[in-house]
Amino acid sequence: MQSIRFLDTDMHTASMAQTVALIEQRLEARQFTQHVVVNVAKLVHMQTDSALADSVKSCDIVNIDGMGVVWGARFCGHQVAERVAGVDLFHQLLALSNRNAYPVFLLGATAEVVQKTAEVVQVQNPGIKIAGYHHGYFWDDEQAVVDAIRASGARLLFVAITSPKKENFINQWREQLGVDFVMGVGGTFDVVAGKVSRAPVWMQNAGLEWFYRVLQEPGRMWKRYLQTNSQFAWLLLKEKFRC
Repeated sequence: MQSIRFLDTDMHTASMAQTVALIEQRLEARQFTQHVVVNVAKLVHMQTDSALADSVKSCDIVNIDGMGVVWGARFCGHQVAERVAGVDLFHQLLALSNRNAYPVFLLGATAEVVQKTAEVVQVQNPGIKIAGYHHGYFWDDEQAVVDAIRASGARLLFVAITSPKKENFINQWREQLGVDFVMGVGGTFDVVAGKVSRAPVWMQNAGLEWFYRVLQEPGRMWKRYLQTNSQFAWLLLKEKFRC
């Protein structure tokens, strides 16, 4: 896959179809894949969080999720055809797993949400093998959860925990998980379970998903996005002069 180096991070510019095809190829070969998506907030935090930066840079596939990153990379002269949203890739890989009888493990969110997610996934993908699921509040005994994932026989693991916890967890335990593919999916389980709604397609295409989040949770989100978007704008200007 073609890649670019943007804000000191190597990231792939593959389409959704190309990404799914590569993951399927690696799964067939039993080749371990650590996957991550990057958005504006993650790239901003990577500038000061060395552990997060190391976790992202250790990944085999780094997709561009946020439209802000797509536009920013184009602003600096890079060719980026489209974004590969983590939530959309999640559904594509579930369908792939169902077709190939690959067991999946769902890790993250609350106990209620992850259970509901498993139920919805089963309905949307009849016959899919759900090897297991577990909530995301297990930090007092990570080893036990890792052991459970390995014992489940899952081929794919989806981790719905906030950054940077999910990236660092995956990177720390990657060799003990016993899966062939692992990716962080952030708040995807909340969307699948119906706890929160995703932005309308027109807002997704316009790069306004962050604004939709602010509208849903203004008290918690407005300051976060104001800060990260402002920092990203400054990083872009510095990157432009280096391009």
